[in-house]
Parts: sequence; C-alpha cells; structure tokens
Amino acid sequence: MEISDKLLCLFNGEVTVEDDEYVVEIPRREIESGSIEPGETYRVALIAREETDESEQSTKSTSTSTSEPQPPVEEGEIRYVEIEDIGKQGDGIARVERGYVIIVPDAEIGERVKIEITEVKSNFAVGEIIDEEA
Repeated sequence: MEISDKLLCLFNGEVTVEDDEYVVEIPRREIESGSIEPGETYRVALIAREETDESEQSTKSTSTSTSEPQPPVEEGEIRYVEIEDIGKQGDGIARVERGYVIIVPDAEIGERVKIEITEVKSNFAVGEIIDEEA
C-alpha cells in the first residue's frame, strides 16, 4: 500500500454509534501534537485489519478476554511518531496510546519520524526509522 506524503496522522480507532451518527475517535495526542486542528475538515481513509486464521482468532479472543490490555501496535505496522525522550541506551523514546513506549534507535528528541514496528512486547515495542520528516 502506498502512503501519501499528505498523511497527517495514523492511529487505530474504533467506530462507535452515537445517536444517528457513526463516530471515529481521534486520540488526544494527535490534536496536542498539532497534526490536526479541531473544527477543520479532513479526508479519512479506513483500512481493514488483516484477516487471521481461526487459530489466531481464538488465541486473540482468549488473550483479549483477560484483564491485561494488549499492545496498541502490531509488528509490521507503519506509524508516524514524535520522539519525546532519550533512553539510557541512547535510543529515542516515543509514546503512543495509553503511554505505550516505542523505542526508536538513532532518533533525536523532537524528531517526527515514520517508523515500522519490528518487535512488540507487552510493555514496549521497537520501531525502525523508515523516513524522517522534513
């Protein structure tokens, strides 16, 4: 899939029903980071999750039925993130939904970078820089 250079943000969201409308919630961090402005009109693209086989679905539903939340990212996922901090090893640190940490080697504080998630753990993920924004 080709991603437009005009992409302002990318996040997972749930469609909910409110009265006679369907609503996609935008994470607060997207507003706070200045990517989008309340009251403005934007084009929205919806991308279906990849299909999984039955064994993966049963494993997923078993693991999601526990009280422990699942990581908000998946291996291979492409994201734009802002580096907020530097870790003890010198790697960039970005935070996404629920404060979930993504470690981004070779990134500097304040950079907004396009990454691919290469490893996912329960409490953090690792992302590799694909492209640095100008």
